[in-house]
Amino acid sequence: MSVRLFEGKEHALSYWKYRTSPSEEIIKKLLNFLGKHRSRPFELVVDVGCGSGQGTVLLGPHFSKAVGTDVSPAQLEMARQHSSAENITYRECPAEKLPFENATVDLVTSIAAFHWFDQPRFLKEADRILRPQGCLSLLNYSMDMELSYKGCSDALNQICKEVYDTLMQYRNPHLVAVDASDPYKKAYDTLEYPDKEWHENLWVRKTVPVSNYIGMVESFSPYQAILREDPEKARRLSKDTAERLLKVMGVTSPDTEVVLSIKYSCLLARKP
Repeated sequence: MSVRLFEGKEHALSYWKYRTSPSEEIIKKLLNFLGKHRSRPFELVVDVGCGSGQGTVLLGPHFSKAVGTDVSPAQLEMARQHSSAENITYRECPAEKLPFENATVDLVTSIAAFHWFDQPRFLKEADRILRPQGCLSLLNYSMDMELSYKGCSDALNQICKEVYDTLMQYRNPHLVAVDASDPYKKAYDTLEYPDKEWHENLWVRKTVPVSNYIGMVESFSPYQAILREDPEKARRLSKDTAERLLKVMGVTSPDTEVVLSIKYSCLLARKP
């Protein structure tokens, strides 16, 4: 069964405000892959582990119907608050038991959530609901991100690395177990679909305030683990990181913008 995290209302709000979304280029890549095998207009996409719905909203305009699913009521409440498109809906359910009929879905996708699932059961369930020639898309991004600002990018990224190393000490035991084999690459290697692609080093770059970078760090599950264990330590980590970044940049405002670079990987596969 899926690991249940990200379920508090404050965490869901943080997730919505600060979590990154795939770029238009990445969305176009998976739509082009689907378009090679299914004719437009595309009918139904199911975004599994949708969280607060950022990916579902991006996919919605390209399908007659888009459904985001998640186990967290708080995340789904946030998704519904920020989605007004009539063709987008949300369902509460585990990734391993999706409420769709056999062979009815054009695209099953999961963005930065597959590693939390019972992966064999989810892949079996995705295969069940996909139409013949339907496609599966699994996206993920690295938490080890990069910041760029004028001539001090190396110093900024040293700070980011130190934060990343601290967070890794608080990783969920489930992730410690699955990351040794990289579940995304393992799924690509073992999935018995005749047409599949593996893409890595897909960089998404966006300009954000320093405060947004800190907010994104705070939305990660290891930070939330620190927050539960020692709230003062978590707040100190956020405050110290922001102060160190601003000092290196030679500025005082956390609204100062930096370029945030995030590395994605992507599995695309076609059901026979």
